[in-house]
Amino acid sequence: MRFLHAADLHLDSPLRGLDRYDGAPVDEARGATRRAFENLIAVALDHKVDFVVIAGDLYDGDWPDHNTGLFFTKGVTRLAEEGIVVALVRGNHDAASRLTKALRLPKNVYLLTDSRPETQVFADLGVALHGQSFATAAVATDLAAHYPPPVPGCFNLGLLHTSLNGRPGHDPYAPTTLDVLRGKGYDYWALGHIHAAEVVCREPWVVYPGNTQGRYIRETGPKGCVLVTVEEGNIACQTVALDVMRWEALAFDIGGLPDLEALLDAAMQGLRQRLAEAGDRMLAVRVQLQGGGPLHRLLAAQPDAVEHELRGAAIQASNGRAWIEKIEFRTRPRLDLDRIAERDDPVGLLVRELRRFAADPALLRAVAEETLGELLQKLPVDLRDAARLDDADILIELLDEAEAELLARLSGEEGVE
Repeated sequence: MRFLHAADLHLDSPLRGLDRYDGAPVDEARGATRRAFENLIAVALDHKVDFVVIAGDLYDGDWPDHNTGLFFTKGVTRLAEEGIVVALVRGNHDAASRLTKALRLPKNVYLLTDSRPETQVFADLGVALHGQSFATAAVATDLAAHYPPPVPGCFNLGLLHTSLNGRPGHDPYAPTTLDVLRGKGYDYWALGHIHAAEVVCREPWVVYPGNTQGRYIRETGPKGCVLVTVEEGNIACQTVALDVMRWEALAFDIGGLPDLEALLDAAMQGLRQRLAEAGDRMLAVRVQLQGGGPLHRLLAAQPDAVEHELRGAAIQASNGRAWIEKIEFRTRPRLDLDRIAERDDPVGLLVRELRRFAADPALLRAVAEETLGELLQKLPVDLRDAARLDDADILIELLDEAEAELLARLSGEEGVE
């Protein structure tokens, strides 16, 4: 038996931020989530799977019209022609859509109810599928705790849109624990909501496939679904890429780069490697220049010229298939931070405090909320959500940027070298 596990397709969701930049591959990005869904259908047909499960957020909130739903219907109808069943639950973004609930689904599509957990048995496949949809956009209760017991003699699969016990950058929807999932006695848990692929557990299998198409720079790397093969009780999982445009981050430490030519060579080599990994996909790349070294002086004095050179190098290396989304300058003069941290002056104190925050994400979040929380409450909701003060990775990234900027300035003003 074979099946596909997908989640977080976010059909017709735009790829964020591209329209802000000249030369951005807007045409390539338009419709990327649809083409990723078409790839999902193609993989299902090519591998002759028995069924497909979608663990929530098929859509991306309310639609302006029915075209998004009709596009989905067209795709799953192709599966119906080959006898392939599709089962899904609604996630938080699906529950926010009024039109989603009004859409009539093809007969091969089984949408699990939002009123209670239910079991759908596919007797010809020997599969019992358990799940519950989101009734509202925000579900704070543990849905999995009330899922029914396994059906004897069947392959039991739990379908759930959840953040488990919390993931950075994701709202805590339908929270639950690994112990609760294990306690149900199912063979496989098909999860959704978290956009990074992750095998949480192998006994039993508890899997996030990630989303099918990266939509902005926080969603880097390959995106796709999981192909699951079950033979004589043994389960094997294989990740299958579906994305048509890939986001990547390339970081370069200038400590080992003596001049601009060396930086351009390193950038071209890095881009070629990522292009080889991406196949024929378009790449949107964020370049991060970091560390300390003699090249810092040029980068600080002529950032626009350096950016122009790097964009030109990207065109040469990729024949136009890689586009630099942004260049982040986080460099500084060559500094001995350990020695600076031992100093009994304000600069030494600064380095020690920054290290303390970086080592304690909970403290960093608390300080950010205390210092910025009141200001954020005055901002529009979209801007407030974009701040992501609950995401320790983003806060540490901002802290690194602040450290580089402060030490670069202080090095010139106070001679911290």
